[in-house]
Amino acid sequence: MAHGKIRVNTLTYDTGSGDVDVAVSGLGPARTDSEIDARITAATGSSVQAFDADTAKTDAAQTFTAAQRGTIVTLTDGATITPDFATANNFTVTLGGNRTIANPTNLTAGQSGSIFLVQDGTGSRTASWGSYWDFAGAAAPTLTTDANAVDRVDYIVRSATSIHAVFTGNYS
Repeated sequence: MAHGKIRVNTLTYDTGSGDVDVAVSGLGPARTDSEIDARITAATGSSVQAFDADTAKTDAAQTFTAAQRGTIVTLTDGATITPDFATANNFTVTLGGNRTIANPTNLTAGQSGSIFLVQDGTGSRTASWGSYWDFAGAAAPTLTTDANAVDRVDYIVRSATSIHAVFTGNYS
């Protein structure tokens, strides 16, 4: 990703292979992004967006031409397991006893992902769920209890206090 720094009358745009200086004297009051982009285009022959086309933008619809994937983060097993939704979208945990999957921290409406619940070598582990977890029919799932069994909960955060979740059990 390209970065820049503003001096008194020059914007130095770091292209990754060298700097490009763009005079910014006489800008006057704050300018719109399009006005600034036009000045950079005039000075460099390329718009910021076109120049930096490989960087995902958070304020524009995009089409990706390569696969996108998120890391599966391992949750710490314990009596209460609290996912931090700021760290990932996908999680896995091996249950070493009967557990409570607590309400996650850092929820953002629209976030979605999966949680893989793995039985340890003993099996017979159960899980209860925090109040934010909403399963169809208002019924929390019953885990597959075979040793080393894998179940999955897919979720989407609807609001700061509601996570719609779908349980699928007994994967290999």
